[in-house]
Amino acid sequence: MKDRWPARLWIVRHGESAGNVARDKAHAAGLADIDIQARDVDVPLSGLGQRQSAALGRWFATMPGECRPDVVLISPYLRARQTADAVRIAGGLDPAFGKFVVDERLREKEFGLLDRLTKLGIEQRHPAQAEARQLLGKFYFRPPSGESWCDVILRLRSVVDSITLHYSGRRVLIVAHQVVVLCMRYLLEEMDEEQILRIDAEADVANCAVTEYGLERIGEQSLLRLHRYNYVHPLEREGAPVTEEPDKGTA
Repeated sequence: MKDRWPARLWIVRHGESAGNVARDKAHAAGLADIDIQARDVDVPLSGLGQRQSAALGRWFATMPGECRPDVVLISPYLRARQTADAVRIAGGLDPAFGKFVVDERLREKEFGLLDRLTKLGIEQRHPAQAEARQLLGKFYFRPPSGESWCDVILRLRSVVDSITLHYSGRRVLIVAHQVVVLCMRYLLEEMDEEQILRIDAEADVANCAVTEYGLERIGEQSLLRLHRYNYVHPLEREGAPVTEEPDKGTA
């Protein structure tokens, strides 16, 4: 029987971005606004984010060629594409022997009306939205013109279907965003709201942290088994600082 799942699946958050840095500065200064002018899709990596991404690529380079990713699925956001490029170059992932696909379904959660605002800014300018988020929780709350986690999960369901349809037996790397990493765990491990929010509350997904699944067969069934989550050894082994700032909107 042919396995429907990839042989290996890695899901990685992008390296530290200029938006992460701006958000951290705004929170530290007690500001309402996050000082970044670019569209969210155009926010680049910081210098540290480039370093983190290259360190991750060199970790992949330590693997035998037949164990490295041969399919890379990438969010269209600039910070994710830059991360994937750095991983490709440092990791020796030759486009001639692999597949690199930019997929809009892997984009960041859309923050809508609340984009570029800190928690304080949301409470000051949109108190009704702050109250609704508190009441509904982040899993179900959808800001005006934005998305809830459920909306992200809905588009990721088709990503999972595409992976099983096109990349069975392959070694797939996904480069995306914090909420995408968490929502993929929700889908692949068949979690409920309480379970995934408990994981989210424990710690933010670090920039360039690795979530890894391996194929496991049980009788006639095959499934993806979680091997590691929020794994930052690829950065630590090179002395690259580990950062955990959420993205610039309120996740």
